[in-house]
This record gives sequence, structure tokens and C-alpha cells, in this order.
Amino acid sequence: MFRLLREDLQTVFKKDPAARSTLEVFFCYPGLHAIWNHRVAHFLWKHKIRLLGRMMSHAARFVTGVEIHPGATIGRRFFIDHGMGVVIGETSEIGDDVLLYQGVVLGGTTHEKKKRHPTIGNNVVIGAGAILLGDIVIGDEARVGAGSVVVTSLEPKTTAVGVPARVVRRGRPEEALEHDREAIKAMLAEQEGMIDRLRRIEEKLNIKNNDDKNKTGTDEHIARG
Repeated sequence: MFRLLREDLQTVFKKDPAARSTLEVFFCYPGLHAIWNHRVAHFLWKHKIRLLGRMMSHAARFVTGVEIHPGATIGRRFFIDHGMGVVIGETSEIGDDVLLYQGVVLGGTTHEKKKRHPTIGNNVVIGAGAILLGDIVIGDEARVGAGSVVVTSLEPKTTAVGVPARVVRRGRPEEALEHDREAIKAMLAEQEGMIDRLRRIEEKLNIKNNDDKNKTGTDEHIARG
């Protein structure tokens, strides 16, 4: 257990360039505190001491802003950057070397007592505000863009963005940054196209309104004449 906690501490330095010292990380990283608390709460949950495990996760939610159900299974070298607003459901399964940013939700879509939360593979990165719903599988080395909503499984080494999320790239994990740039460009181009269409619709409406006003004014002038 202590070796695992030490590994979690070292993971922060590998995944966050802002980390400066061990003391800073130890005292000022809520994502780290949340995963440490979960390690203990999950141990209690597995050994049928479930009320105490649930109480620990509930207390950690208030202290860290991260809610991890003690029943969730989380692998090694897991890191939550910033952490606020992260929610991880009971039947979630997370592999090794996974990176989550703030606001990520691993949620369920059914009230039945069965596997209802996502399974996350190894070396996955999930961007800020992304929502993953249901019993889906996110393949190894996949990337999920910020603000995306994922409701279907993703193959390994894919990059998905959007609402609902769609695969925009397939390739090696070291290409993820370039993939993200291309995805952002595509989304911006789509947004610009929508703005242009809205502008044309507004122009047509303004022309129609002006025509209606002119016609009304002409009718009134004829009536007075």
C-alpha cells in the first residue's frame, strides 16, 4: 500500500510540469489526495466494510471536490489534474497511467445493479469537462477532447471530440497533440460556418421586416390619401 502511495506521488511530477517540490505536491494537490483516499476506501469496500468506505469517499468529496465511489477500480499511476468536479461511478474501471482533467464524469445510464459505468484502458487522456456515459470501453492510448460527450466505445489509439463525440484521428499516442490541434481547427471551422449561416438568415429576416414595414407605411399613406 505505501509503495503504491509513493508511486502516486511520483506520478504527479511526471504528468504535471507545475509540480516543484514534494512538500508542495503532498499538501496542495487535491487530485492526489482524492486518489489516496480512494485507495483506502476501496480497500475497505472490498473487505465488506462498506459504510466506512462510503463515509471516507463522502468526506473526500468535500475536501477535494472529487467524488470517487469506493467501489470503482483504479489502476496504478493514475492522476487527476486540478480535480474539481470529477465524478467516478461505482462500477468504473480505470487502467494504468490514466490522466483525467477537471470536470470529467464517468457516469451511468441505468438504475439496474450491473456494470453501468465506463471501462478506461491504459495510457488514456480525458480532457476537461468530458462526460463518458454507460458501460462503454475506451481503448488503450485513446484521447477524449475537452467538453466531449462519449456514449459509445472507442478503439485504442483514437482521438474523439464533440457532442456526441466522434473519432477525428487514429494513430500513435505521441501524435495526440497534433490530433488535438486538428480537431480544434475542425470544430472552429464548423462553428464559423454556423455563424455565417445564422448571419445570412438574420439578413434575410431584416430585409423581410423592412419590406413589411415599407408596405405597411405605403398602405397607411394610401388610406389617408
